[in-house]
Amino acid sequence: MQLVSPEAIAAVMALTPVPHTLAELEARVRAGLPKSALRAGVEQAAAGAEARRTLLAQIIPEATYKRRRERLTRDESEKAERLARVVATATYIWDDAEDAREFLRTAHPMLEMRTPLEVALTELGARRVEELLWQLFYGLPA
Repeated sequence: MQLVSPEAIAAVMALTPVPHTLAELEARVRAGLPKSALRAGVEQAAAGAEARRTLLAQIIPEATYKRRRERLTRDESEKAERLARVVATATYIWDDAEDAREFLRTAHPMLEMRTPLEVALTELGARRVEELLWQLFYGLPA
């Protein structure tokens, strides 16, 4: 499976400075991403205030998110990176942010008629969504 670049993943989360390797990105996740990284990823993934609020609450409870001062925990950072990775992959495959968002919020038969965003809330689910995206990209039966 092909991976999108660490720069593309970082762009979804609006990370600065931009990590240029997976090792640099992993170190940033391990140390705790800024709270703004999750917010930026959610904004890229979901259209509309209500959809963003719902997605954010599925990743981290609203009260917990509000309590965070600057940094997310390692677990929360991993969830933010996972979301950004799926969004970056969808954007790469569709070559358009709005088309990527449409794909992510539309139920798909290969995902038991669940939306890719819903499936991608777990690491294994995110892998399934990425695999589906690459199958679509390469024109393989999906």
